[in-house]
Formats: sequence, structure tokens, C-alpha cells
Amino acid sequence: MQTNDPDDPFADVDPQACPTAESLDVIGTRWRLNVLHDLHDEEELRFNELKEATGASSRTLSQSLDALTEAGLVDKRMEEAAPVATFYSLTEKGEDLGPVFDELDAWAREHVDPTDYAEE
Repeated sequence: MQTNDPDDPFADVDPQACPTAESLDVIGTRWRLNVLHDLHDEEELRFNELKEATGASSRTLSQSLDALTEAGLVDKRMEEAAPVATFYSLTEKGEDLGPVFDELDAWAREHVDPTDYAEE
């Protein structure tokens, strides 16, 4: 998907010419990656657990989860018992990203200095 966002580094990339760019359009935002990574590490998480783990606002997390659910990467399950609880987990398609996250983690440990990205 092409976007008109001037800050999007993939805005001018033809996704048909580069499947990697298309995949980054689906999973490549900071919050979506955090959600997918956190769900990769856990079988299932509640909304508030994801909110705490990612540090995202409720609105941002909700938008990210909606996009990931629509993309078929995340499942949403609700329990109607009081209080109502919403649980999220990876679909099979989302679980297939596991090796990708493992490789990115390995790459980051070798090539990224975490002090360059420390919050001030």
C-alpha cells in the first residue's frame, strides 16, 4: 500500500516490486511491532497487560490491535463474565513471524547500541 505521508520512508515504494515494503506497511509501525513482539513472547495477553508491556496509550493500542486483527495477525477473544475481559493472541499467520523476531533480536544484539536509543 502506498501512502501520501511525507514522513513514511516507504511512501514511494511500489509494493508489487518489493514484498518486504508491503510487509512493513502491515507490521512496521512502532506500536504494531511492539504488540506482535510481546504476543510472540506470551500465549495470550489482556488489553491492559499489552498496554503496560508496550507503553502505548489506550487509543494507540486499540488502533494497532484493530489493524493487526484486520491483517489476520492477531485474534481477539472476549470473556463475558463480569468484569468483561478482552484477550489477544497471535494467529497462525502472526506466529509465523516468530523466527523473524528472533532474527531481528539477534541482529539488534550484535549491531545496535541500546544507549543510542535510551529515553531521556
